[in-house]
Amino acid sequence: MKADDAWTCWIETNGEAFFLFAKQQCRSDDDAKDVLQEALAEVWSRTPEGLPDRAYVFATIRRRAIDQGRSLDRRSKREAKFAEGTKDWFVPDYSINDLRHHLACTIESLPKTLQEVLILKVWGGLTFPAISELIELPVATATSRYRYAIERIRESTSLTELKQ
Repeated sequence: MKADDAWTCWIETNGEAFFLFAKQQCRSDDDAKDVLQEALAEVWSRTPEGLPDRAYVFATIRRRAIDQGRSLDRRSKREAKFAEGTKDWFVPDYSINDLRHHLACTIESLPKTLQEVLILKVWGGLTFPAISELIELPVATATSRYRYAIERIRESTSLTELKQ
């Protein structure tokens, strides 16, 4: 398999998780697309042989999103206005009573610190040591944040089931 074919296959396999993480890190879908494109271009240029480690890609996305956020903040201060982008990182097209819709809303309502760990673990497939290294916090803290996120989702789901 040629290097370009391997890269294309790797992107097809991992692209959705990378994009979901970028959407969670950014203020809008368009910003997430830009960040993801920049991150993948950077990773590709820094990985001349073989395929990059997924954790390295997540770290690059996170770093690019932080840089972009800072740039946007500086720009908004200069222009004296702030245009908030959409926060629809799950774009559910479900009925209001659908459990999937409820879960998407519950995940969106979680604090960003819990969302970040949940997405990296569930959709990113990273281990807790990899997550802790990526977002620079102790493994126990990453594990706790994941557990808190799951507990909140369970509580929310249980309450919804009781109401029906």
